[in-house]
Amino acid sequence: MTENAVLRLRAERLARSTRPFLARGNRIRRCQRCLLPLRQCLCETLKSATANSRFCLVMFDTEPMKPSNTGRLIADVLPDTLAFQWSRTEPPQALIDLCRSETYQPMVVFPASYAGSERQVLSAPPSGKPPLFIMLDGTWTEARKMFRKSPYLDALPVISVDLSRVSAYRLREAHADDQYCTAEVAIALLDIARDNAAAQALGEHFTRFRERYLAGKTRHPSAITANAVENV
Repeated sequence: MTENAVLRLRAERLARSTRPFLARGNRIRRCQRCLLPLRQCLCETLKSATANSRFCLVMFDTEPMKPSNTGRLIADVLPDTLAFQWSRTEPPQALIDLCRSETYQPMVVFPASYAGSERQVLSAPPSGKPPLFIMLDGTWTEARKMFRKSPYLDALPVISVDLSRVSAYRLREAHADDQYCTAEVAIALLDIARDNAAAQALGEHFTRFRERYLAGKTRHPSAITANAVENV
């Protein structure tokens, strides 16, 4: 597994950049595949899975370049995952075509409270066509902007996932306990869609990624412990 849709989008975004993208921890030497520090690289653990469901990530600006992004984990496990750069006025034609898909049942993944009264809201994928989960990938503020300002998504139903637990994601600060990272929501969607093997595979990948990412942060307790052991 050498690449996926998010990594390709990352390469395209970097090629368009007029100046270097400096994420947090930019001085750390990173694996250019998993974007983790070299000592925490998890590329050897990557395993793909199959699912009836399919995912499409609509990513805000520099999101594909952030080492903390978890949308990339979905594409790691499910190779047919698609990824597009978000645009309010010039969405890629391939994304428009997906929204009109006759093969899949496309739906936008977002909290029901943000859907207008006229919008169809689902709590589970309808039976029949395989679900296509369109996920708006960015910070919470960016995701709300994409949801409000993407008219080409307005005709699609919204699927809302109720995760009644505190998020395990601590790579970025959440604004509330009921906000979850992209991978966590995807795991729940796979469970709801009965793609249980894929849900388990993504869950295990997310856990490994989270542990190694936090271990690679110089101020995280596990990283400090590791450094102390090495210096004895």
